[in-house]
Amino acid sequence: MSEQVKEFNDYREKMNQKILGDNNKIIKRIFNLDTNAFTEGALDVKTKELLGLVASTVLRCDDCVKYHLESSYREGLTKEQVMETLSIATLIGGTIVIPHLRRAYEYWEALEAQDQQ
Repeated sequence: MSEQVKEFNDYREKMNQKILGDNNKIIKRIFNLDTNAFTEGALDVKTKELLGLVASTVLRCDDCVKYHLESSYREGLTKEQVMETLSIATLIGGTIVIPHLRRAYEYWEALEAQDQQ
């Protein structure tokens, strides 16, 4: 696994465990809602991940972008599909999201690199 991907996942897992370990009902419900929102429904999981990627990019949440990139990668989306999605996000979000586009592109490369190791 790419070091960048491993660091992100390790940190996310550690902090999620701490946060959920505090047993805050509202936070647990938000986490549960987030998980369930991205399951198969009227829209397939791939479409939902791409929608999450656009929203996360426009909202400029790098952690969210990484999460949706990784989920998209696991779902078998192609680089072309993801980059087209990011192009829509950049169009909608404007030039202020270009730094997030750069980091997203770099993270996608890290995801691809882990398969080459």
